Amino acid sequence: MNATKELDARGLNCPLPILKAKKALADMTSGQTLKVIATDAGSVRDFQAFAKQTGNELVEQSTEGADFITVLKRR
Repeated sequence: MNATKELDARGLNCPLPILKAKKALADMTSGQTLKVIATDAGSVRDFQAFAKQTGNELVEQSTEGADFITVLKRR
């Protein structure tokens, strides 16, 4: 999937991937997508909760090697 913006959060632990994603989404317009690449396994669960709390759409989550990929759509 081609995302509007990509955020590399590898090596960061909770809550930094969420905080960086929140900041990135704030600079985006409605309907744009953000791809977050993280190495913290907890980020999968964290982004699910983040999407529910903020109203942003959780488009996709996947794992590629040690990377946990999350794609969010700005509300």
